Amino acid sequence: MADIQQLEKICTQVRRDIVRMVHAQSSGHPGGSLGCTEFFVALYFDIMKHNKNFQMDGSGEDLFFLSNGHISPVWYSVLARSGYFPVSELATFRTIDSRLQGHPTTHEGLPGIRVASGSLGQGMSIAIGAAETKKLNNDKCIVYSLHGDGELQEGQIWEAAMFASAHKVDNIISTIDYNGRQIDGDVDDVIPLGNIEDKWKAFGWETLSCDGNNQEEIIQALNNAKKMTGNGKPIMIIMKTEMGFGVDFMMGSHKWHGVAPNDEQLADALSQNPETIGDY
Repeated sequence: MADIQQLEKICTQVRRDIVRMVHAQSSGHPGGSLGCTEFFVALYFDIMKHNKNFQMDGSGEDLFFLSNGHISPVWYSVLARSGYFPVSELATFRTIDSRLQGHPTTHEGLPGIRVASGSLGQGMSIAIGAAETKKLNNDKCIVYSLHGDGELQEGQIWEAAMFASAHKVDNIISTIDYNGRQIDGDVDDVIPLGNIEDKWKAFGWETLSCDGNNQEEIIQALNNAKKMTGNGKPIMIIMKTEMGFGVDFMMGSHKWHGVAPNDEQLADALSQNPETIGDY
C-alpha cells in the first residue's frame, strides 16, 4: 500500500486544483469532484496497474471509465499529477480549443481518456464492453468505472447490470459515488433509490461498501474488490461520500453540484487546503 500521508497530501493538492480550475472559468462541477478525490487518488496512485505512456487500446493494463463525466476536474487533476500530461495544462480547463473540456472528450487526443462521457447512464455499458474484450484477449487486467448515484435513475444502467451478471463479467469493479445529491436536489426527493446494496445483489453483483472520504477505507475496499475478481460475478462498491468534501461551505447541500466559487469563496477554499506539492 502507498504511504497514506503522501496520498492525503496529493488529495489536498487535487482539491486546490479543482476549485482553482472551476473558479478561473466561473464554470464547472466542484461538488462531486471534491467528494471523489480520495477515490481518484487511491485508484491512480496505488490501486491500478496503468501506463502513463498512453495507448488507446489499453492492452496489458487496468482501465478506468468515468461515467459521470461532469466531475472532470478531479480526473484531469489526477491524470496530470500522475504524469499523463503537464500539470500546467490544468490552467486551460474549459477554454476554447483546450483538451480539458467540461466533459471529457477524445477528439483532441488527451492521454488517459478513452471515451467521451457525461451523457449519464452509458459508462457502465462501455466498461463492460472493455471488460469483455479483455476476457476475449486473455488479458488478466481489471476494468474500473465510476458512476453517480443520481445516474442510477437511468434505465441503461440496469440493462448493463443484468448483462454483466448474466455473462459472468467478473473482471469489472464499478463504484457508485453515493453522496445522496444531484443537480436538482437530494436524490431521495427526485427519485429515491431505495436500498441500492440489495438492488445490486439482486442483479447478481458482489457488493461492498465504504467511506469514500476515508483514504485508508477506500483503498481497503478497492483491494478487497480486486480479490473478488475472477469468481463469476461483477463487483460493485457503494462508496458513501459527501459532496464538496474538504471545503466546509460546499458540504451538506446539492448547491455546489455545478456552481463555481467566487473570488472570496476561492480564497476560503484554498485556506482550508494548503498547498502541498505545488500549484499549476
